[in-house]
Amino acid sequence: MEPMEFSHASESQITRAIVDEFAKEFENYVESDVIIVGGGPAGLMAGKELASSGVKVLLIERNNYLGGGFWLGGFLMNKLTVRAPAERILDELDVPYKEYSEGLYVSDGPHACSKLIAAACDAGAKILNMVALDDVVLHNERVRGVVINWTPVSALPREIAAIDPVSLESKLVIDATGHDASVVKKLEERGLIKAKGQGAMWVERSENLVVAQTSELYPGLIVTGMAVATAYGLPRMGPTFGAMLVSGKKAAELAVEKLKL
Repeated sequence: MEPMEFSHASESQITRAIVDEFAKEFENYVESDVIIVGGGPAGLMAGKELASSGVKVLLIERNNYLGGGFWLGGFLMNKLTVRAPAERILDELDVPYKEYSEGLYVSDGPHACSKLIAAACDAGAKILNMVALDDVVLHNERVRGVVINWTPVSALPREIAAIDPVSLESKLVIDATGHDASVVKKLEERGLIKAKGQGAMWVERSENLVVAQTSELYPGLIVTGMAVATAYGLPRMGPTFGAMLVSGKKAAELAVEKLKL
């Protein structure tokens, strides 16, 4: 490799670049068409599809990484499975895979996850990491946004004075928080809905039902992925991800239709 010399930039310039650009983007996304809570496979897929349709979409993720369990596969063995016909989405994302048995496909988790993250970003979805859901915005019995705080705030000692969160407005919110169904639980706390809780493992039944029941659970709130199972009392599915991807795509389609109304 030939010697190179990097361009000049002082420490203060680097800091200013980060602060300026983050502030501009954050201000722009204080109001969005859709806010997705949760950056796992369903949330990322929904974000990709929405942004590709020209929807202004913001995804918030409480961790400092994206992908949820999509990185890890099952039992800390980073191979993930999808069942037909969900391999078509792997084809769309240009993710390599092999057919392990008829209709069952295996792929590398990090490769698939990286491709999905890149596809969502390339489509124009904006992402905020280390941002946790604190509450929902409710106007006239309709979800109209989320209340957020930095994830580390929850780890502060109780003796420290409360650090108030901020609100982000949107026309729709998608709960893609997985088994936790965090947005659903905020409505449940207020007695507005009753989550049934997910059932025991039954892969084939779960995947079909999760996709079928991906829907608007409450005015302004669409549920996708395993949040669907928690909301509707469906079986869990374990380390297979086809329904997560298909559910995310369906959630985006529902959102686009509702934004037209």
